[in-house]
Amino acid sequence: MALQQIFDDASSVMTVISFVTFLGIVGWTYVLRRSSDFDKAALLPFADEAGESGHG
Repeated sequence: MALQQIFDDASSVMTVISFVTFLGIVGWTYVLRRSSDFDKAALLPFADEAGESGHG
């Protein structure tokens, strides 16, 4: 019975840690207004297309 309580407590702790992590990511993304960094990162998949036109 004590082992079940340990797993229940660990599950609760992990839920809180996950929620705090989620809030941190949301805060980092929207509150800090890092849109210029994200705009640059959004173009990264297309950065090599000009150099790959002759391959494939």
